[in-house]
Amino acid sequence: MKNVKIIIDSSADIPEEYLESFKVMPMKICFGDTEYTAGVDLTKAEFYGKLIESDTLPVTSQIKPFDYQEAFDEAYNEGEEVVVITISSKLSGTYQSALIAKSETKATVYVVDSLNVSIGLGILCLLALRLKKEGKSAGKIAEILEEEKKNVRVVALLNTLEYLKKGGRISAATAMAGTLLNMKPVVAVADGEVKTVGKARGSRQGNNLLTQEIDTAGGVDFDMPLLLGYTGLSDEMLKKYIEDSVMLWEGNEKSLQITSIGSIVGTHAGPDAIGAAFFAKNK
Repeated sequence: MKNVKIIIDSSADIPEEYLESFKVMPMKICFGDTEYTAGVDLTKAEFYGKLIESDTLPVTSQIKPFDYQEAFDEAYNEGEEVVVITISSKLSGTYQSALIAKSETKATVYVVDSLNVSIGLGILCLLALRLKKEGKSAGKIAEILEEEKKNVRVVALLNTLEYLKKGGRISAATAMAGTLLNMKPVVAVADGEVKTVGKARGSRQGNNLLTQEIDTAGGVDFDMPLLLGYTGLSDEMLKKYIEDSVMLWEGNEKSLQITSIGSIVGTHAGPDAIGAAFFAKNK
């Protein structure tokens, strides 16, 4: 059996200690006329610093087919088979780039459209790594990911409407009214896209709604990868949420892993958003 290389893109948010187990394809981020490479010359902390200072939202570009082909050819020369896990095809053309590159290489490549992003994509990547360590072939890993991605749930609580307004997703009037009423949107990933599933007044009510949405989504399968994430420079909001929702995690605290959420979601969510990505228990 050939060795397996797992290739992911930089929209996947996972704890840093796992990154060396993957080949990460970096995305480009443009603030005005200045282009950065995510994770190379722009850290997450630097990104949020620039986001807060900027009057307009940055633009993220998809990974080009040529970049994937180079990675695939390298794997072929090293005698490896490849599993590629990409950001949702409904949010980026990166999946299509991987498919184009697959048609141009001699390597054995399996491309999985995660239909997710950020920590939702992250837990699928962590599952792939677990399967690789169990000795599964590239084909088997891809087959299991295609089935299990249907069970991935992502819910998040936004702390501000400002960045949805900047991105044109809500009007200035709606943002102002929501801010005055201290409204906190709860969003989820459904059918490969980010959608609003509820609104709460204040952080405490927002935390309660977030917990309700997790329960409604089917509960957490603690035997599978789980990630809690936060945007911005501080995880204080997330720590407060974990305290407020202790009933969700009781007895399973060792399963909790926390990671910073990067530019793809952070651009539109803004700082101090919190979220959970998990595999639904009631499938």
